[in-house]
Amino acid sequence: MAEPEFTARGVRIARWPRSLTRAGEVRIEDGRLALLTSYGSEIDSAPVGAVRAGRPWFAKSDEAVATVNGTRYRLTLHRDGDDAVGEESAESGRFLAALKRAAGRR
Repeated sequence: MAEPEFTARGVRIARWPRSLTRAGEVRIEDGRLALLTSYGSEIDSAPVGAVRAGRPWFAKSDEAVATVNGTRYRLTLHRDGDDAVGEESAESGRFLAALKRAAGRR
C-alpha cells in the first residue's frame, strides 16, 4: 500500500448544520479524498478530480470547505487545545495544496 499524499487527524468534520465527528481524519491517497470518522469508518470519499475545496472569506484560518459527491463539508484542521495558531492555518493550506497537486491542477 502506498504512503498517503496527505493525512490529517483530529479534524472536525461538519455537514451543515451538524457535526459528524470532532476527531476525524482527512486522507488523500491513490487519487482519492476520504473523510473518515475517529473509528476509521468512511463518511464520504471521491476521486480528487471531482472534489471542490477552498477557504471561504468568512472561514477561520484553520477551516476549509470541501464539496464531496455534491455534499458540502466544513473541515476544521486542528486539534482542540493546540496553542500553535500558525500551524492551524498551515495545515489547512497544506490540505488545499495537496488536493490541487493530487488532481494535477496548478
